[in-house]
Amino acid sequence: MSEPIDHRAEIADSVATITLDRPKAYNALTAQLLESLTGTFRSLARDGSVRAIVLTGAGKAFCSGQALDDPITFPPGVPTDLGSTVAQRYNPLLLAIATSEKPVIAAVNGIAAGAGMGIACICDFRIVSDAASFTTAFAKIGLVPDSGLSFTLPRIVGHARALELCMLSDRFDAARADALGLCTKVVPADALLAEAQAFAAALAQGPRSLGMIKRELLRNGGGDLREALDYEGTLQGAAGRTADFTEGLAAFSEKRAPRFTGK
Repeated sequence: MSEPIDHRAEIADSVATITLDRPKAYNALTAQLLESLTGTFRSLARDGSVRAIVLTGAGKAFCSGQALDDPITFPPGVPTDLGSTVAQRYNPLLLAIATSEKPVIAAVNGIAAGAGMGIACICDFRIVSDAASFTTAFAKIGLVPDSGLSFTLPRIVGHARALELCMLSDRFDAARADALGLCTKVVPADALLAEAQAFAAALAQGPRSLGMIKRELLRNGGGDLREALDYEGTLQGAAGRTADFTEGLAAFSEKRAPRFTGK
C-alpha cells in the first residue's frame, strides 16, 4: 500500500493502526484526506492479514472535523455545495467503516469535533483518552449534523441527549462522554494507543462470526444507514445555502461569535 501524505497505516499482529497525520491542522478533513482514507479502509477490508483496525490522530487532536480552509471543498468565489461534498467524500468513508466486517476501534486522543466526532461514533468501539473531548460543532456555524451523527448518536446516547448535544454543540470532556455511553473505555492519555491496540488484538483473535455480528446489528438495529446518510446530505446542502452558514463561516474565520438571523 502506498503511503498517503495525510495519514499513515501500520500493520502488526493482525491489527492495522491508521493515524490521521495533519497535527498542525488538528487533523482537519480535507477532500484529499477523505478520499485517501476511504481508499485505505477499503484496502484493509480486503487484506486477509488484518483482522481489526485502530483509528487515531497525531498530535493533540483526534480530528477537528471539516477543514474550513480546504480550497477543494470551499473553492474561492464559488457557491459551496455541501450536499455534494457529503455524498461524494464523507458517505463513502463512513460506509467503508460501517460495512467493514473487521472491528474498527477509534482511539480518541484529543478533540473529536464535528465530522471528527461523527467518524469516532461510526467506529464500532471508542477507547478514549482522559484528556479527550467532544463536540458536535455543526450548529455553531449554522449547519446540521452529518458524518452519520444523526444515525449513530441517538442510538448511542438516546434521542433527548442527541438533540441536546447537536443543538447546543457544547464541548464536553471524556468523563461526560463516558457517562453518556459514548466510551467503550476511558484510559490515561499516555496509555491510549497501547490500550486501543491491545483491545483490537483481542478482537483480532475472535471468530469469523464477529464480522457477521457487525453486519447483523447494522441491518437489524433499526433504520437504514444509507438512507440516513443520503438525508444528511440533502439537509446539509440546504443548510449550506443559508445566510446563517455564510455568517457562521465568517465568524469562524474572524474568531468572533456568530450573529445568526434565522435566514
